[in-house]
Amino acid sequence: MRVRIVFILKNKGANVPFHHQYLLAQLVRGVVLSGGSEKYQNYMLYNFSGLKGQTKISRNGLHFFSSKVTLVFSAFDKEFMDYFLRQLFTMPQLEIGNLILVPESVEKENYPELEDESKFICISPLVLISPTFNDSRGKRFISPEIDEFSDILYESTLERMARLEEVFPSEKIATFSKFQLVPDKIYLDKIRENQKKFARIYPVYDQDVKYEVRGYTFPFTLFAEKEVQKFVFTCGLGSFTHKGFGMLDIANADLNSRTERYEF
Repeated sequence: MRVRIVFILKNKGANVPFHHQYLLAQLVRGVVLSGGSEKYQNYMLYNFSGLKGQTKISRNGLHFFSSKVTLVFSAFDKEFMDYFLRQLFTMPQLEIGNLILVPESVEKENYPELEDESKFICISPLVLISPTFNDSRGKRFISPEIDEFSDILYESTLERMARLEEVFPSEKIATFSKFQLVPDKIYLDKIRENQKKFARIYPVYDQDVKYEVRGYTFPFTLFAEKEVQKFVFTCGLGSFTHKGFGMLDIANADLNSRTERYEF
């Protein structure tokens, strides 16, 4: 399930680094551990976006000027979602970068109708490769227009699904043979013409070790079975999804028509 967590921003104009997924990952991890549940100590089937609100960019990062800030948070397990939200809302306020945020409310996203062909946008960077210590392969650029890009994502997606053996037994996983990501060529051509970037290097921390990974943000069409589509829509696509990378949304979606208040 997916929700939008709404925070009140107490200090308008405050900022976070432009690439702030690692700060959100630290926050989420802290909230999970604060509940003391051994069951969820190593739970990883969740995903989240960057912070959303009215922003301006400066050399110091993203400055937020809206009265409220939103975080899209998603998890495969409703029980985990409720556990996380209960812990979060026991906290009178949170600090992310220089932002001081107060949890206010939660809205549940109603799931869109996903078919074997779905058009997605990235609302957080999509990472292909999980690096190892002192290894620069995580920063390698792989064009989304070649088969290797889809092949890496296919393997990582099935590997994560296979961990849910009670939901996706091996015989079920074996039926998921269709998987092809096709980037929006018009978008990529326009980005190149304007000399802008759709792939950047991002910091990520794992067990106190800093890594650098290449993340991609561009619209694409995914050809895959419906169950695979729903899994990546819920749990993210690629590597480091539990650290806020690879969150997707439906292209051209009417965001206001897809939510309802969520009680937990």
